[in-house]
Order: sequence, then structure tokens, then C-alpha cells
Amino acid sequence: MNEIEYIARKLFGDNPPCKCGGGHNICLGCNICRADQPDQIYDPLADIASVIDATLLKADATQSEVNALCDLANEYKCAAVCVNSHFSHPLQLRLNASVKSCTVINFPLGASYIYAVAAEALAVINTGIEELDMVQNLSAVKSGHPLHSYQLIKNIAEMTHSNDVLLKVILETCYLSKEEIITCALYAKKAGADFVKTSTGFGTAGATVENVRLLREIVGPKMGVKAAGGIRTREQALAMLNAGANRIGASNVKALL
Repeated sequence: MNEIEYIARKLFGDNPPCKCGGGHNICLGCNICRADQPDQIYDPLADIASVIDATLLKADATQSEVNALCDLANEYKCAAVCVNSHFSHPLQLRLNASVKSCTVINFPLGASYIYAVAAEALAVINTGIEELDMVQNLSAVKSGHPLHSYQLIKNIAEMTHSNDVLLKVILETCYLSKEEIITCALYAKKAGADFVKTSTGFGTAGATVENVRLLREIVGPKMGVKAAGGIRTREQALAMLNAGANRIGASNVKALL
């Protein structure tokens, strides 16, 4: 029995075999079954721009910088533009329909009160935002209470799915052991998240090929994996995609293209 399946059985019991793939092998009883959904695997024949989330999350970002990033994303047909929620509404006015609007919640520390995160999510969903990148309850995980993080993800996933919004859960892998990464990814999948994401870009380290490969092995082909944090060159981005990512978060989009 592999380590992922061992942890899955410890968390969820000896369930029947899963139908969606993933190193857990047993059914997690996910809140949203993905068995009949298409695979979320990067097509190497696709333009790399189509899987890039053009990102600007620095504290001193200005409206003119956001506008320029939107224009760049429109030109190259990026997957999304991800900015702080202050810019949520102007972001949507600037982007072409093919480029998704994205913002962050419970960011960057993953330490907010569960009801505060829910209120934050509802507020930005009401602006018309199309994708949410949310930091899991990292404080709960590091305190030995990953079920608290699961409950947060589940609550927000129910909200996003009822509003046709995509949810990416940031694990912040630089603070997690391998067992914690496996546990958190399994809980994010069970809770109904659309993606697991490596990093905020504000932690002690960003994405690594090893962690991206591990996340893809854990969740299988039916769930998205986003690599973010420290990806500054095209070669780094391609390495993440080859390891199993199907989204890339990057602030220096031109360097990747």
C-alpha cells in the first residue's frame, strides 16, 4: 500500500475503490464526484499562455499596473488575471470574456476566522468574480486540526459552485511536511475544491517540481493542480507542467511567454 493510500485509509476508512483516479485509490466520498468529469491535464500542444494566471498581488500594486496586466493577458489569451480584491470590479471591466477574473481570500496567511472568510468570499463573488484562490486554514493544520481546514474549504466550495465560480485551494506547501501535504490535498479534494495550489508566493518558498508531482499523484487526473510561487522562467513553467500542473501562477508573464 502506498503512503497516499495509507493516509487516505487512516482518514476515511476502508472505502470502495475510487473511480476518479488518484494515489488514494479508495473513494473519498467527495462532496462533488469527479468520476465523469474531463481530465485536468496540460496538453503540451497548447499555447502555454492558455494556462497562465497572470498575477499581481503585491501590497503597493496600482490601478495602472493592473490595467497593463489585463491588457497583456488579453493580448496573449491567458487563463486568468489574479489580483487583490480591491481591483475585482475594474478587473472584470478590463478583461476580454476569454480571460477569467480571479482574486484571493484568506490571503496570504491562511489564518482568518471561518465566518470572516465566508463573508469575504461572498463579497467578491457578488462583484462577479469568476475564480477564487483561497489559502486553506493553515493555522488549523499546523495546530493538528486539519478537519477545521476541511470545513472551511467545504463551506466555500459550496458557495463557489452554486455561483459557477472556480475554487483553487492554496496549501502553502513550504510550511507542510509530506504527510501534511497529502492530508491537506485529500481533504481539499473531498471538500469539492476545483484545484489544489502550491503556494501564495509570500511564504518561505514557492512551487517545486517535487511537490507538484506529489499533488498530481495524490489528486489524480480529474482535479486541477496549480503551481505558483517563484516561477520566473519559461523553463521553470514547463518543468511544472511536465510534473503535472495544469495552471501556472506568475507575475512575470512575458518571461514565460
